[in-house]
Amino acid sequence: MVDLSRDQDAPSDDEALLDPSEAAEIIPDDPDHPMESDDNDDPEADAAQEQEEIQLQNDSLAHFDHHTDSIFCIANHPLAPTTIATGGGDDTTYVFSADIPSPVLPPSYESSPPTSRSSIQPIAKLTGHTDSINALAYTLPHGEYLLTGGLDGQLRVHSTTDPSYPLVTSTQEVPEINFLAPTPHPSHANAFALGASDGSVWVYTMDPSSDPANPLQVLQAYYLHTESCTAGAWTPDGKLLATVSEDGSLYVWDPFGEAAAAGITSPSSSSGSQALVGLTSADQRFAVEDGLFSIAIAASGALAAVGGAHGMIRVVGLPRLGTASASSSSTTKSLKGSGAAGKPKGGRQTGGPSSTGSNASGSSSAGQAGAILASLQTQSESIETLAFSPEHSSLLAAGSVDGSVCLFDAAHRFALRRHIREAHEGYAVVKVAFGSGRFAAPWASQQASSGSDGGGVDSSTRDEDAPASWFLTSCGMDGVVRRWDCRGGTGRGGAGPAVQQQQQQQGLVKEWRGHRGEGEGGGVLGFVMITPGSAGAAAAATQVGAVVVTAGDDGVSLVFG
Repeated sequence: MVDLSRDQDAPSDDEALLDPSEAAEIIPDDPDHPMESDDNDDPEADAAQEQEEIQLQNDSLAHFDHHTDSIFCIANHPLAPTTIATGGGDDTTYVFSADIPSPVLPPSYESSPPTSRSSIQPIAKLTGHTDSINALAYTLPHGEYLLTGGLDGQLRVHSTTDPSYPLVTSTQEVPEINFLAPTPHPSHANAFALGASDGSVWVYTMDPSSDPANPLQVLQAYYLHTESCTAGAWTPDGKLLATVSEDGSLYVWDPFGEAAAAGITSPSSSSGSQALVGLTSADQRFAVEDGLFSIAIAASGALAAVGGAHGMIRVVGLPRLGTASASSSSTTKSLKGSGAAGKPKGGRQTGGPSSTGSNASGSSSAGQAGAILASLQTQSESIETLAFSPEHSSLLAAGSVDGSVCLFDAAHRFALRRHIREAHEGYAVVKVAFGSGRFAAPWASQQASSGSDGGGVDSSTRDEDAPASWFLTSCGMDGVVRRWDCRGGTGRGGAGPAVQQQQQQQGLVKEWRGHRGEGEGGGVLGFVMITPGSAGAAAAATQVGAVVVTAGDDGVSLVFG
């Protein structure tokens, strides 16, 4: 029988293990530790790493998003104003329609309201530039041609009679094109001016009947500006052209020779016979250090306002050609004998003799041409945009890089009527423009009863059918478009944050949001307005006032109504 008991001499399992005394090195126990991580236990850092949730407000009716870079300029057709052209940093011009059909019911009444919408589709896509599109304009009076100007110096002319907008001709005479301005002169259809980075000013006309092989003709070229020509404007009759430059100069030109034919010259002009008016920084009364950037001409044609660095504005008299209107006569009279009581705070005025008598009889006269009628400085930074009220010529609006808008009263020696310091909440104001025509009663009643849309103007001060020329529209780098009632007082206050209350007290009646905002990359770089009664405008939009179509630094064009 086999003995299965353990052999006493056999080593046990424990004894078979290595004796601690025989080990060369004893490694102490080391408990497990978690692997290192890049995560920070700081709650604030964790919160910063979380995806930021941005609440966006979009008040637009429609949008166009085919551009792949910022939209720098925008224009609409003079006879079909809902036809919009936009040019951008993608070297491309698009044409699209802003005529958006109104829905039968608002989205809140729909059983399944849409959560997203498609972009407006382009009518035409125009290429050929090798750098950003910096200027756009339709020729007047019929919009037969679309002009595109680029930072490549090219001027390209497209026919609008074909929906594809074919290229008719192009030229390149300058390094960069800063602006294009068509003349409203009834006898010079399809003529326009161009201002360039080298300081030159060109006046062209499109006339295929004179030379079908070379329809683009140079009428005039001027070379008196010594630095970049930044802005230009025609008088309302289209006879005279005024331009400003970074060198601080203002020149008034006679491209069609009508002033010379009427015997009007300017002996005081430093430029001799080439310009009717010439004011430069050599004249200390006119000098604006660091240049001029904006210009506007009153509806009367008697005044030009120029804006420049450090909030400086100069108001200058212009020559008068032909019959004067009643508004121009009253405006000119208001500049004579108003006395010190009418002077604006922070500004000073210098005046010349009034030419009211000769102009009232309908004769041409140099009048106050070249006289510095006002010198204003209320805002702290550059004046980027200026606009005169189009019908009564009594209001001048100025938008500044400091984010404010000022209203001056030409009927009282440009007294400061209103200073809207927080017009765009510290972001640069890019454009201001008054309306034209009249806003229909449904728009006025809607605004009077609206709270969030800014019932900042007392409904008791409203007309049931308000003249649009009393309403100023502005846009800025905050990405917002705002509309202001410029009549009388500042209206009642409203609920909300302090800035909003201040805006409402200064006449804010409407604002439109939808662009990204917050400065560079999200501001509004321009807009066009489609006035009530414009052919093709959507019925719902015309009932609430002008439709506004924007050019966004975020590469999107929005249609507001």
